[in-house]
Amino acid sequence: MEVVTVTVRRGVVRSVVALGLVLAGVAGQAGAAQAGVANAGAGAVAAGRATAGTVTAPEADLAYHGRVSLSDGRLAVWVVPENQGPAALANTTLRLRLSADLADGQELAEGCARAGQREVMCETGALPAHGRGRHIGLRLRLQERPPEVVVRVDTWWNGGATDRNHTNDEYAVLALDTGDAYSF
Repeated sequence: MEVVTVTVRRGVVRSVVALGLVLAGVAGQAGAAQAGVANAGAGAVAAGRATAGTVTAPEADLAYHGRVSLSDGRLAVWVVPENQGPAALANTTLRLRLSADLADGQELAEGCARAGQREVMCETGALPAHGRGRHIGLRLRLQERPPEVVVRVDTWWNGGATDRNHTNDEYAVLALDTGDAYSF
């Protein structure tokens, strides 16, 4: 997994590093022991019973609403993260994937970091149950001036929460180079 961070911001880097370690796997007995505990816990939860020492993940329903517009090789993205509950979340990481390359030297909003040639990650901050997080606004410069860009919005990290409804937190938005705002 390649992660390129151009601008370092608060908790996003912690999220990127933590998930990178989980995805890459932890070698040795500690990793095997953790996997065994996780599998045993998942089996108990799936069977509808909790055993002593089993930690169950909180359940939350993340949702994203916002707008995307493209004009003269500049992409504007505005996102409001929301947690429809039932549990509050301390922090999550939103991922934006673009169909066009980003220009070098981006100035990103606080809590956001570039994670590749076409990806940006942004922390949402605390999301109360049945509440909204901070508004995330980005003005991204593209390397070229494409006639259209597809922006994919999804959750990259949710703090280990269970989210059974991904119809409201995974979007693909087509923005034409007209300056018009496309809502999701």
